[in-house]
Amino acid sequence: MDFKSKIKTIEWINDKKVSRMVDQLVVPYEYKLVDISTSDDMFDAIKTMIVRGAPAIGIAGAHGMALAALEIAEKTQDSEEFLKQLKEKAQYLKSARPTAVNLMWAVDKQFDYIKDSHKSVNEMVQMLIDHGVKLENEDIEINKKIGDYGAQLVPKKSATILTHCNAGALATVGYGTALGVVRSAFANDNTVQVFADETRPRQQGARITTFELAMDGIPVTLITDGMSGYFMNKGMIDMVVVGADRIASNGDTANKIGTYNLAIVANYHNVPFYIAAPLSTIDTSISSGKQIPIEERDHKEVTHINGKSVCAEGVNVINPGFDVTPAELIKGIITEKGVLYPPYSESIKKAFAEL
Repeated sequence: MDFKSKIKTIEWINDKKVSRMVDQLVVPYEYKLVDISTSDDMFDAIKTMIVRGAPAIGIAGAHGMALAALEIAEKTQDSEEFLKQLKEKAQYLKSARPTAVNLMWAVDKQFDYIKDSHKSVNEMVQMLIDHGVKLENEDIEINKKIGDYGAQLVPKKSATILTHCNAGALATVGYGTALGVVRSAFANDNTVQVFADETRPRQQGARITTFELAMDGIPVTLITDGMSGYFMNKGMIDMVVVGADRIASNGDTANKIGTYNLAIVANYHNVPFYIAAPLSTIDTSISSGKQIPIEERDHKEVTHINGKSVCAEGVNVINPGFDVTPAELIKGIITEKGVLYPPYSESIKKAFAEL
């Protein structure tokens, strides 16, 4: 059964030549759409997390390339100079969030799509717009496939699924990866429910996951990050499903900070721990999670809540945005091509060979 989500996170508006997205900085207080009309504004939207979640960031990058192309075309109609400047813009856009491989994947895919086309500048601009829309539409279909494969793993009727951060419709173009699994499972059994980690320090679980599940009528219970072991020990969690920002070729997975802790606790309690992510999140150029760059974010995300300081002034703070969960803690990686199982170096290689 297909679940109809009410949310579309990012969309190219062709008549205005803008990328329209949900402003996730104001969720859940407001559901506001913003139009991004320049490549610099797109960089800022990605960097400041107006748009967030690896797949959504990827599409934002694809749209950003189209916006950059429109800007460059106003300055030059020389194809060689156009491509030179666009390549520089591509590097700029990719630097906005260094951990999310989907951003690099989508930006590179856009550039590779036109670099050897031998088309005029205006034709290349239109190619980038059209290809960005194609990637946007494909993302929803990919997420629905992930959801359907993941729903088959739900261990029982009336299951409780624990999530971390937000890997839902608002982390993608629509439907979601981890929450795509939830939506597909709920379509099959409307007694399925979710426990959502608050997800410090940016509170994406509290602000965003609960918001979109409530909007779609899926039962959700909010807990703090440190409560997961308590509920697992009581037998109240049946499976854990989280998203991913980058997966190494051995299965090591970078995701929102706190995911590694959750995986350890789940394994201790024999609760199956799954990653839900498209194949575009897998970085086959790296052999392990040790090679994944970890973004260090603003210390105020930790020291301040709702604009107010919650700690002693001048205290030392370290704020990595992500951690890496070792492959041995992951029961399966749910992709649009099916569920990958250990040894991941083999199952990932096979999945890419079949593309």
